[in-house]
Amino acid sequence: MDQGFVVGSVETPAGKIPQVSSSLKWEDQKGAWKVRWGIGRMGYVIDPGLYALGNPDPSSSVLVTANYKLTFDRLRQALPDRSFWILVLDTKGINVWCAAGKGTFGTQELVERIRVSGLEKVVDHRELILPQLGGPGVAAHLVKKLSGFKVIYGPILAKDLPAFMEAGKKATPEMRRKAFTAWERAVLIPIELVHVLKPLVFLLPALFLLGGFAGGGSFWQNAMTHGTFAVAALILSLILGAVLTPLLLPYLPGRAFALKGFFLSILGVVFLMVVFGGGGMKWAGVLERLAWVLLVPALTAYLAMNFTGASTYTSLSGVKKEMRWALPLEIGGAALGLVFWLGALFYF
Repeated sequence: MDQGFVVGSVETPAGKIPQVSSSLKWEDQKGAWKVRWGIGRMGYVIDPGLYALGNPDPSSSVLVTANYKLTFDRLRQALPDRSFWILVLDTKGINVWCAAGKGTFGTQELVERIRVSGLEKVVDHRELILPQLGGPGVAAHLVKKLSGFKVIYGPILAKDLPAFMEAGKKATPEMRRKAFTAWERAVLIPIELVHVLKPLVFLLPALFLLGGFAGGGSFWQNAMTHGTFAVAALILSLILGAVLTPLLLPYLPGRAFALKGFFLSILGVVFLMVVFGGGGMKWAGVLERLAWVLLVPALTAYLAMNFTGASTYTSLSGVKKEMRWALPLEIGGAALGLVFWLGALFYF
């Protein structure tokens, strides 16, 4: 009852049920923005249990969701001016799809939450509407056997729930298919960036300063020339692998994400050579350019491969298969590129 998003309570035979609104407060919006950037992600949870959206009565439908607050907020926001009961499972702050795979959005938790919440006293029917992506974790026949409640799988997206309900709880083929639009890929980019930006805070200044030991000029002149080149190449790898690869995912050649990143990195290498030149005929200049010809594709491919965990169509076996051949190439290319770059500093 003391959670900030609770706006009141509803009296039921099972006791007071926290009441929530479909309108999100400023704190809800701010919390969503923060977790998109990885701030407080693992603690963004609500108390599991039964909630009342609007003013439901005993005949109102029961929606089941996870206790990741972003998921809960998206569900209630998609249902303005409607009344439902929302049964929140304890998924340890994980979204429905991932929790279903991990087992926390599962049969046992659902049955136990029905019992603890006293749901059978609150509603006069025995139906639960679960998100389709929760299916891998829930055995509907066991839920029926153990609790008496029938499981109905709703649409993939919460925004389709009003149309689903108006159609007599029947989903169209479009409601059963998960898209992965440019916008859906774009909103996942910040959390990918955060993981990379943390080490870059230390790595970028280090590369800039190391560049100061190259060349025949003063330390700061060398840093501005060779250090800036290294910093630009590293930032370019980050943009190519963690930003442009997700945005251009369907249009890049190859099925493997590492391969998609590699093809994109070729354009990045060409861009670097055009902006910073080919390094002349000196061995040091050639080594420096060759170093980043190896490093940019290796780093870009690695960052692109990381996005498999955020995609809608990769599988565990497929990701393992890709890692078996891609990781050795990425590590080998990065290691050889680093040797060449350090060698270039020595030759200068």
